[in-house]
Formats: sequence, structure tokens, C-alpha cells
Amino acid sequence: MSGMVGPSAPSFTPDVIYCPPPDEGLDVVFADDALLVLNKPAGLLSVPGRGDARQDCLLSRAARQYGDAMIVHRLDMATSGLLVLARGEAMQRAVSMLFQDRQVDKRYVAQVHGLLAEDHGEVDLPLITDWPNRPMQMVCHQRGKPSLTRYRVLSRDPLLGQTRVELEPVTGRSHQLRVHMLALGHPIVGDPLYGDQAVQSAWPRLMLHASELALPHPVSLVVQRFECVAPF
Repeated sequence: MSGMVGPSAPSFTPDVIYCPPPDEGLDVVFADDALLVLNKPAGLLSVPGRGDARQDCLLSRAARQYGDAMIVHRLDMATSGLLVLARGEAMQRAVSMLFQDRQVDKRYVAQVHGLLAEDHGEVDLPLITDWPNRPMQMVCHQRGKPSLTRYRVLSRDPLLGQTRVELEPVTGRSHQLRVHMLALGHPIVGDPLYGDQAVQSAWPRLMLHASELALPHPVSLVVQRFECVAPF
């Protein structure tokens, strides 16, 4: 279709086998009566998937310890890092509104292939689901939803031919950071869906981590800031 830019990946839906990491207890960054902020390990779903084999997820693990834990946003299965859960329905509504109104500031750390030429910049490309290959997403200038990512170079490694970047998703589309970096010509290292699969399969995980998050507390309205160092 004219105006669409597909990912440089297989023209079929990848068969991703779900092998969640062992449950070694929650990595709790913050907890009170309104919020939970957890460090999600890579390879774990945020919420249950389809079928009995995909019921193990961060939400189900959290609910065993915090019975009122409710989801307000998600991280991709392959992404690690900070994820916010609300405590009860009233807090879920309040925190969801903060995300909807873009009052939540998020930063990610990623390792990408290639050496970025510019020290900072942005990718402003509309995204849409690539339905024949879902859950993959793609750029579509006709029907895609507006999507904006800002990036800042943290370091460059000429020997590896990689760049470490900080990514800020101004919008929150599915796979936004992954597809935007791919469109820029610098796919995230170890991505099982996007980029040259022969190269990507050499890495044990997607090198993308939700490292910083700030939002007004839904009760006090005081801005809370959380950090979680990338494990790579």
C-alpha cells in the first residue's frame, strides 16, 4: 500500500515462544496505598496473554502480594524496567488519566545498531498495526496514528558499531521506540521482531529498558520520580 513502510523483518508473524523468567519475587521500587512501581524483568508479559501458557505475567505476580493491584500501562514483553500499577479502581482511574493527559514523563535506555550521526533529535512518523504480521507495527503516512520519539546519544562504541541512547516516547504507541529506531536506520539491539534477524538472534535479549519515570502522585499531586538502572 502506498505510504506504508514495512519493517525489515520476515513477512510472517514471528512465532515467539513464551518462556517467562523464574518468579524470584517482585522487584519493588515504590509502594504505598495508591501506587506500585515495579521493575519488570525482560521476557515477562505485563498482563496475561491468550491461552493458559501465557497467564504468568507481572500483574498476576503482583496480585499475589498486592490483591488490589491493577494495570494502567504496559511494557512490551521483551522490555525491562519501570512499570506502574494502581491500588484499586479509584486509583486506576486517576493514574490512567495522568497517562491519558500526558502528565507522565518516561525515559528509556537502549542500545542500537550503528553510530548515530546526531547527538540528539526526534522521529515523527505515524504508526499502524501491520495486520498480516501482527503484533508488529509499521509506518503508514495515510492511516497511521501520530507518533513522536525524542532521542539523545549517551555514548558511541565504534568497536561494536553501536550507540547507547536515551529515548523519550512523547506518544505511547505499541512498539513505538522499536519501530522508530528501525525507521531511523538504527534498530534496537537484540530485537526479536525488528531488524536483521540473523544479527538480532546473536543477542540474548532486547536491549531496551524503562529507566526513568515521573508522575504526579494521584493523592498528594506531588511529582514522584523513579529510576532503575539498565541491566546492560
